[in-house]
Amino acid sequence: MKTLPRFALASILALAAALPAAAQDKKKAADEKAAMEAWQKAMTPGDGQKKLEPLVGTFDAKVRMWMDPSRPPDDSAGTSVNSWVLGDRYVQTKYEGTFLGEAFNGVGYTGYDNVTKKYQGAWMDTGSTAIMTSVGTIDAAGKVITMKATTSDPATGKVTTTDQKITIVDNDHHTIEMWGKAPDGKNFKMMEIQYTRKK
Repeated sequence: MKTLPRFALASILALAAALPAAAQDKKKAADEKAAMEAWQKAMTPGDGQKKLEPLVGTFDAKVRMWMDPSRPPDDSAGTSVNSWVLGDRYVQTKYEGTFLGEAFNGVGYTGYDNVTKKYQGAWMDTGSTAIMTSVGTIDAAGKVITMKATTSDPATGKVTTTDQKITIVDNDHHTIEMWGKAPDGKNFKMMEIQYTRKK
C-alpha cells in the first residue's frame, strides 16, 4: 500500500482544518448581517411612530386634577408644545402652566418601540423629582393608547402604578386621562387634560 507524500498529506490536513473554519466564518458573516438588518429595522421610524403625528404641534390645555375623589377638581390651564425629535422617533412635550396657583412646567417624551411593539413614555415636571415611565399599546383604530405608568408616591414613599389613556379625537384635539388608587384602594380619575390645537 502506497503512502501519500508528506506535502500531499499536509495539504489534505490543512484543507480539512480549514473547512470548519470557513463554515464558521460564513455563519458568523450571516449572523452579523442578520443582526445589522435587525438593528436597521429597529431604528427606522415607521407606522408606529406615524400614529403619534396628531399629537405634534402647539396646543392649549385645559387641566382638571382630583387630589381626593370626594372633593371637586382643581382646574388650570397651560400650553403644550409638542415636536418630533431625534429624526421623528420621539414626540417631545414641553408644558407650561399652573398648578394650585403656582407656576408648573413639565417635559416628556412619547415613542414607539419597534422591537417590543409597545408605546413608551417618560415624564418629568416641577411637581416632583421622580421620572414617570409608562408602557402600553394602541387600539386597532390607532386612536387610543392605553398605558401603565409607574412613579414614586411621596405620600407612601413607595412606587405606585397608574392607568393612563391618550385619546386622539382628531388632528386638532386629544385628551390624556389618568386613574390611580384612592385611600380605600379603589381606582379614581386623578387627571384629565383636554388639548386643542392653536390656530
